[in-house]
Amino acid sequence: MKTPERLRPLLDEGLIDSVVRQLMSGKEAMVFVVRCGDDTRCAKVYKEATHRSFRQAVDYTENRKTKNSRQARAMAKGSKFGRQAQEAAWQSAEVDALYRLAAAGVRVPKPYNFHEGVLLMELVCDEHGDAAPRLNDMNFTPEQARGHHQTLLREVVRMLCAGVVHGDLSEFNILVSADGPVIIDLPQAVDAAGNNHAAAMLERDVANLRNYFGRFAPELLGTDYGREIWSLYERGMLQPDAVLTGRFDRKLKPVDLGAVLRGIDDAKDEEAARRLRMTEAG
Repeated sequence: MKTPERLRPLLDEGLIDSVVRQLMSGKEAMVFVVRCGDDTRCAKVYKEATHRSFRQAVDYTENRKTKNSRQARAMAKGSKFGRQAQEAAWQSAEVDALYRLAAAGVRVPKPYNFHEGVLLMELVCDEHGDAAPRLNDMNFTPEQARGHHQTLLREVVRMLCAGVVHGDLSEFNILVSADGPVIIDLPQAVDAAGNNHAAAMLERDVANLRNYFGRFAPELLGTDYGREIWSLYERGMLQPDAVLTGRFDRKLKPVDLGAVLRGIDDAKDEEAARRLRMTEAG
């Protein structure tokens, strides 16, 4: 096929040898199958911000840092240079997350290089050596659904132990390779300790898994792994091999009714005293 313009720098640098075909076009990027010597890999070409449907919501970018103070000021002002820097930071967030998670043993595509807005990484394949399908394109038996659900919960836990929350996890960004699910699409990944929305995002990610696999194994719909996982994380008790139950009991402190009534009486007394002072002053 004709080489896309954005991939020419990788050819010129010898990072890829040829472009085989376009694999997909999504809301934030186009992905191509490429050859690198004897290996077949994929190249993710990020779309410009003006051509993407996914918005860099403040919930995702909260607390993301840039080491360059000039870039940080420009990003804050929203200048043209600042928007370019923000776009670069958005793209590099996925690269950083992939390297971080791959090192932690999370099931993500292995990253190889990032060059001029193009991420070169492993091509996830099925048992036939073809590009792996997305989770939402498949059907499962109840047993298979339960197995994949547990595998992905374990990956969510491993990600959180590495300090990362995916933030947009669903059946649309999970591939089913020859040896199980692989998590993809991480530009919106957030730092678990540095983002105030991380807990809500983690719970939503886990709820998406529950609701999807619950179509095939309805008993999963009654589980509450998200809050259980986050509670363990908050208490410093989360480990990659943590035993999960799928249950979460919110511990509510007993109401001290006497204290409440005393507070009401005190407020009434204070109001009566205020009225008396006003009457005497008049």
